[in-house]
Amino acid sequence: MSSTPPRSGHTGVIERIAGIVGPQGLITDVRDMEPYVVDWRDIYRGATPAVVRPVNTEQVAAVVKICAETQTPVVPQGGNTGMCGASVPHADGREIVLSLARMNRILEVDALNNTATVEAGCVLANVQQAAAETDRLFPLSLGAEGSCQIGGNLSTNAGGVNVLRYGNTRDLVLGMEVVLPDGRIWNGLRGLRKDNTGYDLKHLFIGAEGTLGIITAAVLKLFPRPKSSATAWTAVPHPEAAVELLSLLRQHCGDRITAFELISHNCLDLVLRHIPGTRDPLSAVHEWYVLTDLGDSREGNALRNELEQALAAAMERELVTDAVVAGSQTQAQALWRIRETIPEAARAETGMLYRHDIAVAVSRVPAFISEAQAALEQRFPGVNVICFGHLGDGNLHYNAFVAGRNRNDAAARDAHDVTEVVYDIVQRYQGSFSAEHGIGLYKVEDMKRYKSVVEIELMRMLKRALDPHNLMNPGKVL
Repeated sequence: MSSTPPRSGHTGVIERIAGIVGPQGLITDVRDMEPYVVDWRDIYRGATPAVVRPVNTEQVAAVVKICAETQTPVVPQGGNTGMCGASVPHADGREIVLSLARMNRILEVDALNNTATVEAGCVLANVQQAAAETDRLFPLSLGAEGSCQIGGNLSTNAGGVNVLRYGNTRDLVLGMEVVLPDGRIWNGLRGLRKDNTGYDLKHLFIGAEGTLGIITAAVLKLFPRPKSSATAWTAVPHPEAAVELLSLLRQHCGDRITAFELISHNCLDLVLRHIPGTRDPLSAVHEWYVLTDLGDSREGNALRNELEQALAAAMERELVTDAVVAGSQTQAQALWRIRETIPEAARAETGMLYRHDIAVAVSRVPAFISEAQAALEQRFPGVNVICFGHLGDGNLHYNAFVAGRNRNDAAARDAHDVTEVVYDIVQRYQGSFSAEHGIGLYKVEDMKRYKSVVEIELMRMLKRALDPHNLMNPGKVL
């Protein structure tokens, strides 16, 4: 697979690495490396002397040890589906890309312990399928699940649509295996729910975006597979009503609410315009919608009946103005397709989209939406706000098209004025400017602006302690 000579200065390192991973584990041809050096949004583009593709943890450790000896930086990479450029090398070509894609084995599914031990390169959808084959559920679910990998999910502490009931990726991990920046292996692959023997080291690496070490395997939590589900698409008059609807549903249905997604009409309009085969679930146009999903261990129609009763109560209180409850799994999938294709539809627009993955307390979401909309409209007349997200946990994708700006214009891409308007409001609401997408390259400057000096210094202390030579994904996060 190697036909283009590696960059000068890397030749000896690449030859040593080739001796470990073999010809199938090394890519140096510029054309073959293309998918590894550009992010899926085509915003970040870098260069590398080689893409290394080990097949086991021992190979990862041996490669990292060589890189540590030669002071060669490493960019760990999973499915390269991230939103913030964390898995892309810099343009100077100094960093080796280490892809975990060939480490894709399901090592064990323990149905009695409700755990799955998997390698970092496993595609998320394959982990979900392995769990389903033993009548279990791995609940992490997001739009890129057919291509993203568990290692990347862990490294960014991915969220997704089921956080309301099951938590973020951090909450779905019991054990982990990591190759440290000096090449040593920490084997913490324990499927224990109680282990109070000192620091819980796995949490150092979850959400660290490959800057402290390379996750090579993990023990994941599984859950009983739901026997019944119910899905509803509802129109609500405003976000305040959506928050009250969530409270009402909790009263009627308890913790069986799996997902609760807020979607503006602008989002639906984008999908109907750009995604073939989609249609408006309701007969009239509404400004706001909620897509909710419930799951239960009971079989039958009891859950659907409870959901319909709850929606009837919501209509009496004028929290819901119209609704449709899916009558089949096919109908439920059609409703979820609208939600999941919003990012794809937004990419089909020609304008410049400024993306903001923010979180505020659930109770403060309506006020944030109102204030941010007014601030953007005043500063950028004609702005088109694309607001959707996981209202159940306060995480919104609060994006904006600004009139007259084009994504092919470098000045428009680099402009930070829209983002500052949004993030300054998030800061006042004591929220987060990165709820589930991480920091990567995209938000490094925002870390300096919005994180406290103490927090940044603590993070730098950890980085220096574990990676004193700054070889693990340098320039990302910090």
